[in-house]
Amino acid sequence: MDTAAYCREIEIYLCRKNDGHLIRVVGPSFEIVSRWAEQGVPLKVACAGIDRYFERYYRKGPRRRPVKIDFCEADVLDVFDEWRRALGIVSESTSLQSSETPVPADQSPQSPTPNPQSPTSRSSLPAHLERVLLRMSSSRARGTLGDAFDGLIDRVSAELDEARGRAGGLRGEARHRLIERLAVIDAEILQVARASLGADVAALGREADADLAAFRTAMPADAYARAREAAIDRLVRDRCGLPVIRFA
Repeated sequence: MDTAAYCREIEIYLCRKNDGHLIRVVGPSFEIVSRWAEQGVPLKVACAGIDRYFERYYRKGPRRRPVKIDFCEADVLDVFDEWRRALGIVSESTSLQSSETPVPADQSPQSPTPNPQSPTSRSSLPAHLERVLLRMSSSRARGTLGDAFDGLIDRVSAELDEARGRAGGLRGEARHRLIERLAVIDAEILQVARASLGADVAALGREADADLAAFRTAMPADAYARAREAAIDRLVRDRCGLPVIRFA
């Protein structure tokens, strides 16, 4: 997708988020969105950043005015940073900088919105397990991948529920073993999810290639292969509604 088409897609998405009110992506706004395209921000990553801004905006109460794309830039770049780190894509800087567009008082962000899919060093292990169990219950309720997959979710949920009961009191080697076990469970459930999707995984691979197109020529072949597999895993999680079970 060329830059003009990318900007049009962002404009359409912003219109939907603004309940049909059209805010044109022109002038300085066009320059901001064009930079996202040049930096390789996938369209769905940009939309996730826009969603993150709107979630915070809605929490402040009734909206007073439509949101310009300029106000979403910091969230878009934050989500892009998270996406790159999750895929192992490194850049010259660890964080992309926004243009620091002034934000009206009634639209200014109050605090970052954490990504529930990504465990961080600031989250406790019991809290992480609680979030994972809630997401697993939601995945089980969807029941879109068949009885075999639902059975795996039930088994994993039972194991995680037991782990949650003792996670708060674990220290040292016992805690380390639990974290290692979470990584094993995460890999297992992703493998089963991929198998359940069958031929759809090939389509997800093509989508991953499109998302990574801006980085491919600058990456060694082995690094690109790892990033591609990580991108497919993220797409599988999104398709199946699966949480990140491993704990970083």
